[in-house]
Amino acid sequence: MRRRDLLGALAGLVAVRPVTGRAQQSPRLPTIGFLGQSTPSVERQRLAAFLKRLSELGWIEGRTVAIEYAWGEGNSERFAKFATDFVRLRVDVIVTSGTANVIAAMQATSVIPIVFAVAGDPVANKLVASLAKPGGNVTGLSTVATDLAGKRLELLREAIPSLRRLAAIGNIGNSLSALELSEVQAAAARLGLETDILTIRQAEDIPSAFEALKGGAGALYIVADPLVNTHRDRIQTLAMGARLPTIYNAREHVEAGGLMSYGPNFTDLYRRAAEYVDRILRGAKPANLPVEQPAKFDFVVNLRTAKALGLALLPSMLARADEGSNRAVVCCGA
Repeated sequence: MRRRDLLGALAGLVAVRPVTGRAQQSPRLPTIGFLGQSTPSVERQRLAAFLKRLSELGWIEGRTVAIEYAWGEGNSERFAKFATDFVRLRVDVIVTSGTANVIAAMQATSVIPIVFAVAGDPVANKLVASLAKPGGNVTGLSTVATDLAGKRLELLREAIPSLRRLAAIGNIGNSLSALELSEVQAAAARLGLETDILTIRQAEDIPSAFEALKGGAGALYIVADPLVNTHRDRIQTLAMGARLPTIYNAREHVEAGGLMSYGPNFTDLYRRAAEYVDRILRGAKPANLPVEQPAKFDFVVNLRTAKALGLALLPSMLARADEGSNRAVVCCGA
């Protein structure tokens, strides 16, 4: 080869190598698509628990993993759009919660792994084939939402011995919420309570639902879902205006002014969801990761709200000690 040709060939190699080198130095980070049910402020504690556990497992946002965030604000159309966006971005795993969100993600992809931090009855809702063997590209953590309705009513009855009539509000457009409303009615009947069911489908329905409430209700049971969670402050304000003690499924709602809650420890579920993500990013298949149940349950009471409503809660309710993984918590002092 003539000297001129040799120099030309070497120049070509030099021109190519720096581009290849840069690509090797800055590889694409594994990417998580995080689809929130409602808003960042409503879900901040759960997201913080998820990110903290990820970092403990070696996944540091911006350094070893990238995270794309989208917030559904309780709107199913937004869920579908954002799930499609995540597929277009080719994220490595989608993390979400709530049956509607999971279904939206499943409709967008049957390939990208999907981890649900919270979902009610994933088998009945056809999110997975079974708890032990999910199959497909979906797995995560299940709640026992409907099974806890009776326990919540028992707590309300203990807090308000004179309770005779109960109101319950939920998103009738959500199949799981509709199921829980039915369970509330059945549990109320077993306790000899009459019920007023307030149904909503969108935020605009909330004030009219309260206006239609018949007099005499002594407490309000809130069925949580993305729509209700997004507008919890509005619901709680209307409930306090009607002087209705409220019971929720999670402590965040009590910290925001609700009277009490009983349900799974959701921050723990989000921590455990991070562990699913860790295993998937390291090569595990969702089909081989069994769906798990809650390990911790919290009973939380807001003393400030109790005082505002003139409720003298029984000492036995406030003095409950830890029982295994269950916790009794008094928050928001008088």
